[in-house]
Amino acid sequence: MEWQENILETDAEISDLLAQTKRIAVLGIKMESHQPAFYVPQYMKNAGFEIIPVPVYYPEATEILGEKVYRNLADIPGEIDLVNVFRRSNDVAKHAEDILAKKPKAVWLQSGIRNDEVAEILAKEGIKVVQDMCLMVEHRALR
Repeated sequence: MEWQENILETDAEISDLLAQTKRIAVLGIKMESHQPAFYVPQYMKNAGFEIIPVPVYYPEATEILGEKVYRNLADIPGEIDLVNVFRRSNDVAKHAEDILAKKPKAVWLQSGIRNDEVAEILAKEGIKVVQDMCLMVEHRALR
């Protein structure tokens, strides 16, 4: 299989991915309700997904959205279906090692976030990648 097949762009591919997703780790989750990095995971939780908060800031936070906070993806027990990334495009590379250590089934870079280099590294490791799309918008459109 060519690694490019792990870069998902069509509605069918994304719909398929969402159908197989139960546990979502949110990298860069925020605590302010007006921020997409808070209300998108909140929406997904309300839609029935398990959300695992992995904030980059808020060192004092132990819970976000009523869920235990983890500082690294690799520390999360069990399988992760999807890592939803809320980081600037140029900050994504800093998390590549942690993502690879956890080996989630997929990584979703939110709207406005694209890092082709990291996407290629992940795709070559068999991890599906979505770039520059909003998880909430796509979930609403495809359900």
